[in-house]
Amino acid sequence: MATVRGSCLCADVAWEITPPLQLMSHCHCGRCRKAHGSAFSTAVFGLADGFRFTRGEANVAKYESTPGNPRPFCADCGAVVPSGRAWNGLIGVPAGALGDDPGVRPVAHLFVASKAPWYDIRDAVARYDAYPRSVGLPSFPDLVRGTTPGSGTGGSCLCGAVGYLVTGPALRVQNCHCSRCRKARGAAHASNLFTPLDGVRFTHGTERLRSYGVPGARFYTQVFCDTCGSPMPRLDEERGIAFVPMGGLDGDPGAHPTRHIYVGSKAPWYDIADDLPQFAEMPPTL
Repeated sequence: MATVRGSCLCADVAWEITPPLQLMSHCHCGRCRKAHGSAFSTAVFGLADGFRFTRGEANVAKYESTPGNPRPFCADCGAVVPSGRAWNGLIGVPAGALGDDPGVRPVAHLFVASKAPWYDIRDAVARYDAYPRSVGLPSFPDLVRGTTPGSGTGGSCLCGAVGYLVTGPALRVQNCHCSRCRKARGAAHASNLFTPLDGVRFTHGTERLRSYGVPGARFYTQVFCDTCGSPMPRLDEERGIAFVPMGGLDGDPGAHPTRHIYVGSKAPWYDIADDLPQFAEMPPTL
């Protein structure tokens, strides 16, 4: 079978891995949610000797969220990328960043006990509160952040260098399956909350924010913490809207996703199991 290729959002970092791949799983732990800015991350594994970076390895930045567990991301666009480190002879890659069908499908939801309160698991894939015992990996206590002073829902990056408060109403909450969102988040889809421009206030760490605008795209910009790569809210002054990646929220915003958009670009390995409205691209009205 041909190699499976992947890259970050800006395409500066790229890799390939040789099938067969295995152990595709969704992780709902707080650290993965913040690192990906999504409801969950999805990783798939292949043999270490079948993996290689094809370009940009020097541009991979890393943040060690737990001892011995560096979380890699592209220093230019913030997208999650592989670390290149082997575990039991295997290397994991973020499934959302793949440009090819890996030929396998998810077999488990991990750390379901830590899942986001605004996300409901609807599929029949096996669920585990942490790691399955057969994996033999230690489970670290979940990441818990204190409440942010003021009324609203607080949020932060994985390393805690950037914090913000969402005080505005949820104008829209949606899951986006476009290829840009999947690469930017390294996940099955992005989950974003839209609120008025003045509905988000950064409480600290704005000096750590970086942004990457996709060439040729009028609006698509990824904002992230330059220390840990976590996606952060984007303030769109032109349209008067703030975009909040929901994986970074530290509390329950009281709003759940209400639709799936760009399902025409959906990852081939991910099946939508809920009954929310689906749109092949952007709905005709916002």
